[in-house]
Amino acid sequence: MQIWVGLGNPGAQYAMHRHNVGFMAADVIADMYRFSAPRKQFQGWVQEGRIGPEKIILLKPATFMNESGRSVGEAMRFYKLTPQDVTVFHDELDLAPMKVKVKRGGGNAGHNGLRSTDAHIGADFRRVRIGIGHPGHKDRVHGYVLGNYHKSEMDALSDMLGAIGAEAEWLAKEDDARFMNEVALRLAE
Repeated sequence: MQIWVGLGNPGAQYAMHRHNVGFMAADVIADMYRFSAPRKQFQGWVQEGRIGPEKIILLKPATFMNESGRSVGEAMRFYKLTPQDVTVFHDELDLAPMKVKVKRGGGNAGHNGLRSTDAHIGADFRRVRIGIGHPGHKDRVHGYVLGNYHKSEMDALSDMLGAIGAEAEWLAKEDDARFMNEVALRLAE
């Protein structure tokens, strides 16, 4: 069993924010693999399903980004799992828009959702870093991250989320390199 966490902020007003791309990825995966309907649990919304033979618990914390780790930690302890069983999908300023990279462990680069998750379960979880690009100056980061994707980005966003969903089987098999490669190939078409 694995726990896959989409990071974001709850509420319709945040739905299209760049900071919510983790929620978006979780929703696409749940739809593509016909996961169960969401239910409230672990201070968030939980959906269960299978990708290949792997049982996946999808979690979208409802605690707001800064407290995401509370929800993740609660779910991990309930299922008696370790940080190695947790995958977090999140926005990444230091990656070009629509690029997708995976890594295990590491720092949080100022990302409050990652900082909270680190504090509650340690840093040894897998991260699916979804590039949103950088606005150019640190003074503009807050408004950029909490801003909506532009209409001109919607096709690329849809393609990227679709690629993540379509290739999620490789993540479930813990073949991160194959996942990144297949996503990149889909986006190059």
